[in-house]
Amino acid sequence: MSSLNETPGSVRLHIGVFGKTNSGKSSFVNAFTGQQVSITADVAGTTTDAVSKPMEIQPLGACVIIDTAGFDDESALGKSRVEKTRIAAEKSDIGVILFDSMDMEAELDWVRYFREKKTPVLPVVTKSDIRDEGALRQLCDAVNKRTGVFPVVVSAATGEGMEAVREALARLVPEDFDARLITGSLVGADDVVMLVMPQDIQAPKGRLILPQVQTIRELLDKKCIVISVTADKMEEGLRRLASPPKLIITDSQAFGFVYERKPRESMLTSFSVLFAAYKGDLPYYMEGAGAIDTLTEHSKVLIAECCTHAPLSEDIGRVKIPRMLKKRFGQGLTVEHKSGTDFPADLSAYDLVIQCGACMFNRKYVLSRVERAKAQGVPMTNYGVTIAHLTGILDKVVTPV
Repeated sequence: MSSLNETPGSVRLHIGVFGKTNSGKSSFVNAFTGQQVSITADVAGTTTDAVSKPMEIQPLGACVIIDTAGFDDESALGKSRVEKTRIAAEKSDIGVILFDSMDMEAELDWVRYFREKKTPVLPVVTKSDIRDEGALRQLCDAVNKRTGVFPVVVSAATGEGMEAVREALARLVPEDFDARLITGSLVGADDVVMLVMPQDIQAPKGRLILPQVQTIRELLDKKCIVISVTADKMEEGLRRLASPPKLIITDSQAFGFVYERKPRESMLTSFSVLFAAYKGDLPYYMEGAGAIDTLTEHSKVLIAECCTHAPLSEDIGRVKIPRMLKKRFGQGLTVEHKSGTDFPADLSAYDLVIQCGACMFNRKYVLSRVERAKAQGVPMTNYGVTIAHLTGILDKVVTPV
C-alpha cells in the first residue's frame, strides 16, 4: 500500500536492465542509481530474482529500476530465473541491454523481442575501464552495426557514462507515458464528483485502496469538487447537495445499488471501469463482455488477480464474481484463479479471462496480458465491466475518452 506522499509504483516509469550472467547488470544499477540496490559478486548468478527499486531520477522523474537475472542462466534454478526476467521485460517501459563481448546473439534476440513489443531499447557497452581503446571501439561499432543504434559506453567502477545514460533514457520515454488520465475528459474544473466507497475488509481500517487514492488525487488536480461517501450514506449525501453531481464513481460491487439510487442527470462509472481504460484495453474488455453471454455450465473462466493477498470473506474475484457467473450459467462452470505474475502462457483452455482492475501493475505489463489473449483469440474483460454486464447496466455506464 503506497502512502499518500509516494508515487505508486504502478504509475512509475519502469526501466529494466538486461544482459548475460555477470555482464555487470547489478554494478550498473548501483552506479546508475547511486545506491547499493543489488548485491554484486564475481560469482555467476548472484542476482536470482528481479530486484525492483523505486526512485526519483532526474530528468526521468518517478521510476522503477529493475535489475534482472542473466538471461543465459543455466544453473539448476536457471529456468525459473529466466522466467522472472521475462516477466520483468513485460513490465519494462524501456529496456536497457548490456553488451560486454563480441558474442552478442543472445543480446540481439532481446533487442528484437523489445522492438516486437514496441518497447524502446537502449544498448549499453559496459566495463569501459578494463577495455583497451581498440577493443572498445570494435565492440561499439559491432553493436551499432547489429542494432542500428550506437551504444552508450559506461563504467560502473568509475561512473563514466551514467549521465549519458540518463539523457538517452529521457529521449526514449514514450510520448504518451504520463499523459493518460484516469477520468479522461468526463469531468473538469468545478464539476461535482461523488465517490461511493464501501469500506469493507479489502480496505483495512485507516486506509483507502489504491484506485480510490489515485482517483481522488487526479480529481483534486483537476479542481473538481469531490464528495466521498460510503454506500449507506449515498442518499443522505445526495440530499445535502444543491444539485446532482455530474459524475458518480462507485466500487463495482455496488453498481446495482448505486444505479437504482443515482439522480437521472448524473453519469455513472466505477473505479474498475476507469482503471480498465487507464491500465488496459477498454474496447477489448467491452468486446469481451459480450462473450459472457456465450458461457455455459461447461465453460472455463480464468480470473486473473494482480494482488497476491490471502483470499478474504466475500472477496470480489474469489467469491462474488464466481457466484454471479454460476448463478447465471450453472454450478458446473469452472472458475480458476491466478494471482500476481502467475499468468498462463497458454490461454487456449479458457473461454474467458477476467482481469482485475490492475492497480498494482503498470500499464505495460497489463497490455502484455491483453496482447497474449488477443493473439490466442481468447476473450478478455475485467471486474467492473463484468459486474456491470451481469447487472444489466453496462450500457448505462460511462467510460473515459
